[in-house]
Amino acid sequence: MMAQAKVLRDWQVAVLLVLLALTVRAATFGNPVVGFDEQFYLLVGERMLHGALPYVDIWDRKPVGLFLVYAFSALIGPDPFLQYKLVAIAFVAATACALYRMAVRAGAKPGGALVAAALYVLWINLSEGESGQSPVFYNLPVALAALLVQAALYDRTRILERGCSAMLLAGIAIQMKYTALFEGVFLGLALLRALQLSGRSVPAILGAALAWVACGLLPTALAAAFYWRIGAFDAFVFANFGSIFGKLPDPLAARVEGLLTICAILLPLATVVFVHWRRAGSRRLADLDFAACWLAAAVFGFAVFGNFLAPGNVLPVIAPLCLCTAAFFSSAPKRKAVATGLILFSALAGQLLIGIVAYGKGGRDQAIAVAAAARPEKGCIWVYDGYPALYMLTKSCLPTRWVFPGHLNTANEGTAAAIGVDPLAEVRRILATRPEVIVDDAPAYHLGNPQTRAAVQAALRRDYHLVLRVRTGRARFRMVYRANTAEAPR
Repeated sequence: MMAQAKVLRDWQVAVLLVLLALTVRAATFGNPVVGFDEQFYLLVGERMLHGALPYVDIWDRKPVGLFLVYAFSALIGPDPFLQYKLVAIAFVAATACALYRMAVRAGAKPGGALVAAALYVLWINLSEGESGQSPVFYNLPVALAALLVQAALYDRTRILERGCSAMLLAGIAIQMKYTALFEGVFLGLALLRALQLSGRSVPAILGAALAWVACGLLPTALAAAFYWRIGAFDAFVFANFGSIFGKLPDPLAARVEGLLTICAILLPLATVVFVHWRRAGSRRLADLDFAACWLAAAVFGFAVFGNFLAPGNVLPVIAPLCLCTAAFFSSAPKRKAVATGLILFSALAGQLLIGIVAYGKGGRDQAIAVAAAARPEKGCIWVYDGYPALYMLTKSCLPTRWVFPGHLNTANEGTAAAIGVDPLAEVRRILATRPEVIVDDAPAYHLGNPQTRAAVQAALRRDYHLVLRVRTGRARFRMVYRANTAEAPR
């Protein structure tokens, strides 16, 4: 790979990265229940095509830009579950191409740059990035913005225009997840540094800074203006901003365990970077210091909220971390052996993890079986705990605005300050409507909401009967309950 890259053109590199992404992500194609978050994002996107609005009809705190990506994915063909994965592949490959271009511009050899780009495609599979987690999408506008900022640092004749484009891209990323704000701030500071080095006056620098801030805020301002126009501005503000501060912290032990897992995922790449920096000292590629600063901003954005339970939260860090490895793979004595080892390890481990996740959470067969048993005759199903995709697979109506199970069944979402409604009151309201089907999991989630679970269990014992119990993994069961009727008494 490293030798071949010397003669490859950019379009050939792009083709290679697309083929690599297709190959290592193809195992997820037939599975509609890869990750719970992305099942929910797709549900929201699909319902948006039928008039539903985030925050008004379906509640969540993710920015609307992410749901627009999923709405587009649902729109473009007959199989939304496959389509969003193909769109994700395009985003992943394009992000890797941007990393390749940045590495080459910074002085890395084409072979080293290609290895760094390939490692991004491979390594995200080790951190829940094998399908459609939100960073899989917003890493692209951040990487493109970084590419433009890097260009501005080299060619200072078009800093203002490149800066406006870069900040607009950063603003788009922020409308996919707000933690991208920290990377956007870094890129803005880098642009100001480029202006300073170009000898611009203080008024010119201040004017450019205001223009760039406006570009960065524009996507969020447009979203806010839309919700203000339809009279739902309060709902938008609470979901996007206020609810963040109402969410309760996870237990310290769980966060420490999650952080250790994340550190283990990053350790091989971080070791490569550390070894190069220590060996090269002042001779290291100075232009890759930009990548190091980007990496620091991404790490800060990941760490600031202390949300370490899900490995997918560290996906934004992997892009600049892989970029930082390009220098090692361009100059280290054993670079070919290390590159081969990391590529083989990440490729094999990624496929193994996809299989392990499908075994533990269930795959296509389990999802289809649960959906067949849960399909309603005339009412709604309610997924208290389980696959959000069931609402799409069964073509069910939605019994509540809070259809993501975690909003009503986890302890850290257990207050009105977190989700805008008392979870226990909402669960009781849903149960009072007598959903035709209730879907639950066993054993209960160890960080679950004991109050809402007790209410659901009481209703299941009193008014429902078990029609299906599907095992996933070693000791987890997906259970479908139907309401008692005269033909099917308790």
